[in-house]
Amino acid sequence: SRELFVLTYGALVAQLCKDYEKDEDVNTFLDRMGYGIGVRLIDDFLARSAVKKCRSYSETADMIAQVAFKMYLGVTPSVSCSNTAGNEFSLILDKNPLVDFVEELPAERASLCYCNLLCGVIRGALEMVHLAAEVTFLQDRLKGDAVTEIGITFLRKAEDRKHKRN
Repeated sequence: SRELFVLTYGALVAQLCKDYEKDEDVNTFLDRMGYGIGVRLIDDFLARSAVKKCRSYSETADMIAQVAFKMYLGVTPSVSCSNTAGNEFSLILDKNPLVDFVEELPAERASLCYCNLLCGVIRGALEMVHLAAEVTFLQDRLKGDAVTEIGITFLRKAEDRKHKRN
């Protein structure tokens, strides 16, 4: 459940900070762990949400925000397109349940991306529906920013790679 996940997530990140000296290593581990979750979670999402295939990157970003985030974290980020090509989007979270029990990051962990697991989850789930994407935190309230913002850049459809090789 969402509540159990939120309660244990902080303990997970704290343990990773003990296991790894560098924030970059913790960030990478969280991203990889999230990727594995996203790869598995997409089947549950598709079965429980009964959504239709998205026809555009815009529809996909809206689906992530309005259905997936709501379903799994109980929040609905706002979505904005950040370029004219229509392949870059921002998810703006007014409330991030993963940080409900975190006041601030310690000064020695300034480059820690505490919620990097979310980036991996989104990237893994998108890859399973044949969409390659870069997913990164652009702003983080834990680092003093006004909002939490996750950037999604759709790179190309995975099947485009296959066609170019032939």
